Amino acid sequence: MEQTVIKTVNLSKRYSGLWSKTTVDAVKNLSLEVNKGEIFGFLGPNGAGKTTTIKILLGIIYPTQGEAYVLGTPAGDPKTHFKLSYLPENPYFYDYMTGEEILSFYAQLFGIGEPERSKRIKELLGRVGLSRAASQPIRTYSKGMQQRIGLAQCLLNDPELLILDEPTAGLDPIAHIDIRDMILDLRDKGKTLFVCSHQLSDVEAVCDRVAILKNGEMARLGKLDELLAGGTVEMIAERVENGILDQLKALGGQAHLHEGKLFVQQPDDDSIGAVIDLVRKNGGRIISVLPQRRSLEDLFVETIQGGKSA
Repeated sequence: MEQTVIKTVNLSKRYSGLWSKTTVDAVKNLSLEVNKGEIFGFLGPNGAGKTTTIKILLGIIYPTQGEAYVLGTPAGDPKTHFKLSYLPENPYFYDYMTGEEILSFYAQLFGIGEPERSKRIKELLGRVGLSRAASQPIRTYSKGMQQRIGLAQCLLNDPELLILDEPTAGLDPIAHIDIRDMILDLRDKGKTLFVCSHQLSDVEAVCDRVAILKNGEMARLGKLDELLAGGTVEMIAERVENGILDQLKALGGQAHLHEGKLFVQQPDDDSIGAVIDLVRKNGGRIISVLPQRRSLEDLFVETIQGGKSA
């Protein structure tokens, strides 16, 4: 039986204006579950309610109504603080300290004593590729290096749950790949990751399930493979006459001839078999049949602009 690491039930957060009666519903009746050992993508445009939800999960703010649980206890319970870590989009560090010093500082806050503290810091600096920069002040670190030291900080307490907000934003391609691979490695080690990101290609590459928020409400929720199903199949054939086009279109797809070749875009369902049979029956020769899997970006745009719901 899967263990639930994060759970929200009809979670809502309403903000009221200080000097006016205007109210804003940042999160509305949000219900979701995140299971142990999965990478869960938490998506949505700016203002969709993602940051508000994260703040509730961390116990920084309280919901207007509904419930939120983290690691089996109500969100914000101090008992869970040693079992989770959070990396914000723009982490802040005392930039006069070195990478090694900042990790030592936070390790002491977690109560990690010597010699375990020095051993863990050395291992983490190597793991995030900052061994050579360990003695450099953080003010000299690039954006990618700061993200790496932030991840190292998140791993100091060997957390069960990591909440990552835009972990690959603004990184160069090499750092981008390194952080993405590190996220996959953490899942393989049994960690649970709750990832909030606008880098949809990264989310598609690493996440097991995703939720898409729109105007504070759940718009999509499910396994990526299931959400991205329903793409198309592109077929190319030759030696096909014009008379077959109407018959092909009647099968639910699009078909046209160009420079003696037939191009068909067909829904990825059982109808593709009928298309192939029809082309062959009329003397056509199949050149290629290629499934065109739709992307997470396609799904995201469809959800946000098309008004689709879960």
